[in-house]
Amino acid sequence: MIVASPSPGRAQAATPRAPAPAGVSKDVTPPVTPRRAFFYSLLVPGAGQAALQRHFWGGVFFLTEGLSLALVYRSAEDLRLARQFRADSVPASYQVDAAGQPTFGGDGKPVVASWAVSRYSDARLRARRTHYEDWLAALIFNHLISGADAFVAAQLWDLPARVGVRAAPNGQPAISASLSFR
Repeated sequence: MIVASPSPGRAQAATPRAPAPAGVSKDVTPPVTPRRAFFYSLLVPGAGQAALQRHFWGGVFFLTEGLSLALVYRSAEDLRLARQFRADSVPASYQVDAAGQPTFGGDGKPVVASWAVSRYSDARLRARRTHYEDWLAALIFNHLISGADAFVAAQLWDLPARVGVRAAPNGQPAISASLSFR
């Protein structure tokens, strides 16, 4: 059960406004414009949130950015190795004489009896490319979502909201929300 108790608007009541709760700024203009907050977070995820004093979410977006960058780098390295060793092969066995000793060729290297195909097949190469593209998409998604979150946070800067849990008339816990419109 959701219980909401909206505060009356300006036209409905002439009562003075209650003071802003602790931790809520009385200033109704955000420290940065919504457009600027969007571009800050679009360029560096979490920067717009930091400018809006939303440090926890700024840190979440920045941490996600760091992890995504690390995994893009790692998957790019895996893709590079798969491309490099795609046509490679590995000796599976060497020729040996009757005593069980390896046979050496004219160049002083052991003579290979059979070769094994590289483990980097075309299917593995496609999988590595897909991993790389997925992490690039996650990186781009983080930039866009961080920018959108900063834009919305700047737009809703002057909307104080209180959400809490209280007992309903039947004794069950209920979520209550209180919104006041300016």
